[in-house]
Amino acid sequence: MVKRFFVLLLLWGIGVIFAALLMGYVPDSELNYTARYYADHTVRDTGAANIVSAIVVTYRGLDTLGEVTVLFLTATIVGLVLASSQHRGRRRDRPAPGELLETGTRLLVPLILLLGIYVFVNGHLTPGGGFQGGAILASAMLLMLLANPLQEFSHQLISIVESLSGLVFVGMGVLGLFYAGGFLDNRVLPLGKLGELASAGILPIIYSFVGLKVGAEFSSMLVNLSETEEP
Repeated sequence: MVKRFFVLLLLWGIGVIFAALLMGYVPDSELNYTARYYADHTVRDTGAANIVSAIVVTYRGLDTLGEVTVLFLTATIVGLVLASSQHRGRRRDRPAPGELLETGTRLLVPLILLLGIYVFVNGHLTPGGGFQGGAILASAMLLMLLANPLQEFSHQLISIVESLSGLVFVGMGVLGLFYAGGFLDNRVLPLGKLGELASAGILPIIYSFVGLKVGAEFSSMLVNLSETEEP
């Protein structure tokens, strides 16, 4: 009873804080200095129609690299922690998947993969990008695991895709130091015509490999988790 009282008191306190913040919120009437610079110069500097993607990959590319690194460390830790799980290998005790579910998965997985690739390849033109496209790719892996828990995937292949994507990502950034204005500067290649697929320099290339890296990292976690589930 006492625990419930303190939980309710905590929730009430949090609610009061959020209510005060909401009631006192006043939206800015104009963009601040940094946001105004992004709004006025991003298209000219990067040639990308999607300003958000251009900011994520170029202006704050080091932040994006850090986020991808954190995701990589998370996937690695999950794999290390679950590697010695006593339940590994028990998936063979599960019943075979249904034919309808397997057939539906075979039809849907290619479409999901195609959508994921489309999202990160066009990340410089439309909403989306590497992280969103990578998550969509991983959802295809999740569907395959749900449809057939007995199916096994190559950890080595996933690791190779993740590692090569990370190396290319960093390599593209280093090219910016030599052939453009700085690390992850997308002007290594011509900016092209605004709105076309082959535009924004190397930004679509960077985002494509970010998508592959994120998809591989999420897939790695899903496979490790599936291999340690109770039958």
